[in-house]
Amino acid sequence: MAVVNWFVNNILGLPEFFIGLLVLIGYVLLKKRWYESITGMLKAIVGYMLLNIGAGGLVSTFRPILAGLKDRFHLHAAVIDPYFALSGVDHALKSIGVSVSWTMTAMLIGFIVNILLVMFRKWTKVRSLFITGHIMVQTSTVITWLVFFAMPQYRNIWGALMVGILSGLYWGVGSNLTVGVTQDLTNQAGFAVGHQQMFAIWASSKIAPKLGNKEKNLGNLKLPGWLSMFEDSIVSTSVLMIIFFGIIMTVLGKHMMMKLDPAGFAGGISFPVYVIHESLFFTVYLQVLMSGVRMFVAELTNSFQGISNKILPGAMPAVDVATTYPFAPNNAVLFGFILGAIGQFVAILGLLVFHSPILVITGFVPVFFDNAAVAIFADHFGGRRAAAILSFSAGLIEVLVGAFALMFFKLFAFGGWEGSLDFELFWPWAGAALKVLKVVGFALVVIFLLAIPQLQYHFAKDKEAYDQGKI
Repeated sequence: MAVVNWFVNNILGLPEFFIGLLVLIGYVLLKKRWYESITGMLKAIVGYMLLNIGAGGLVSTFRPILAGLKDRFHLHAAVIDPYFALSGVDHALKSIGVSVSWTMTAMLIGFIVNILLVMFRKWTKVRSLFITGHIMVQTSTVITWLVFFAMPQYRNIWGALMVGILSGLYWGVGSNLTVGVTQDLTNQAGFAVGHQQMFAIWASSKIAPKLGNKEKNLGNLKLPGWLSMFEDSIVSTSVLMIIFFGIIMTVLGKHMMMKLDPAGFAGGISFPVYVIHESLFFTVYLQVLMSGVRMFVAELTNSFQGISNKILPGAMPAVDVATTYPFAPNNAVLFGFILGAIGQFVAILGLLVFHSPILVITGFVPVFFDNAAVAIFADHFGGRRAAAILSFSAGLIEVLVGAFALMFFKLFAFGGWEGSLDFELFWPWAGAALKVLKVVGFALVVIFLLAIPQLQYHFAKDKEAYDQGKI
């Protein structure tokens, strides 16, 4: 367990070092000069750290603002957000006397399962290796609760083995679903998405062409006159975030914001200036995130050829969904965020109107990262009309299915559910199968996941292109 925990905490749990190690191995296998290998590794690590700073800044700055709505109106509610889910599941596991070390064991098992899926890709048809470490921690933690909650008799190494198998299959099969559509979006950049909305990305890409015209996309949207200033992503992001978060912070009021962020009011800053200052951090962190993505993706895709050629033939790295942002129109991320947020707020209002026993507070990660991803892929394959419909629909689904999951899996009392789209579209129903059918349900979920890449390959129009990771 000490060895397992060290590897998980210091390698898998720190994705920047994991990415850096993979880049170093890849360049060594490509027989690059030692200083070129070190250079590539350092650039990849720093690039991923920039991505983490951008993503972490977005979450840490704006999650308390959204959660503050709960305190301001004295709502007894749970938050749909991966970080709230981590805390909630941790408390839930402790409440049944289970150590979270089982999660770490399951995570390592899952990574091995994913490697085996790619290693035997001739038969499994899985081409992608999930290497987004912090997402692996989040998903394996929640899946641990689903298994341990559904089957109390397996709150032991056998349950951890089940969690590992389910996690590894989800990482490998889910990211494999995104290979073709991500290659199409990025013009064969050589990576797939390894995050928590992989099923949603695939579904959006398939539904979008039926909802709109890809030629009428956000990139072709030209604004007349003075509105053309909003074609600059920095300007449009800044203005819309001042309006969006300005309204929320104004509703919360100065007193609540001082309670949530006392340091932000140091030096006697006025409330209007504080609102503008904090809202502009959205633009800052988004630019930092984009900068980091460009830096590490270039190194990873180049070096991964060494791993793909020598260790795992045909493998493709599956990385953070934010890596797709630079390949989309400048306004696509913001478009998905706004439409998805509106969808979430409409669904929350519906829960209030119909006196739902479960009340949900929107989480920043799903409302930003998930809905932005849906907008990017929907716009690419079906234009801005498809992006609008699917982003809004995603927001509705996140809240409504999240409310069901909070109630069904008894996590409402612990304050959070994962919230990301795959934990609305797939895992609640997989968890329900585990709860109702026990081991039979586990077997059915495993068979279902294994069947997905087989069906992908069967229906692929060009089998050779599929094998090469092009479709």
